[in-house]
Amino acid sequence: MPTRPTTPTVIGWRERAGLPDLGIPELIAKIDTGARTSAIHATRIVPFERDGEAWVRFHVPHAGLPRAFDCEAVLLDRREITNTSGSPELRHVISTGLVIAGRRWKIELSLAHRGGMRHPIILGRTAIRKRNILVDAGRSFMTRPRPTHKAKSPSDAKDAI
Repeated sequence: MPTRPTTPTVIGWRERAGLPDLGIPELIAKIDTGARTSAIHATRIVPFERDGEAWVRFHVPHAGLPRAFDCEAVLLDRREITNTSGSPELRHVISTGLVIAGRRWKIELSLAHRGGMRHPIILGRTAIRKRNILVDAGRSFMTRPRPTHKAKSPSDAKDAI
């Protein structure tokens, strides 16, 4: 099992990140330690069932991305999440792999309408907690996602390089 680096990985408040499980090799993520939950801009959200399991299909528009993406993922949960205005809204939540600086791990990601936001994805503090990551709020784009192998199981996904 891969081990976490002993020296912290320093990232900026904006970083290139990848969501390989969703087929998104790179996008610009805003790192927001003031937000608890991570969210991605998603439209055309359609829950469905596959082999007796709850799934969700959604569209990630190309704002800030090289192209738009149509994605499917297992539906982890539907829960109330406080939006940027401070109002709770019921959102679909998935679990997916995140890649930053060549490190890969699973995060929970809510599907939200972020059309008015500058960044298609926001990474909240639970996505980076306990990952030996420091955020330099005065810097941006300190890393590249660097492709990594796809984890074979959820337990292999912890910081696989």
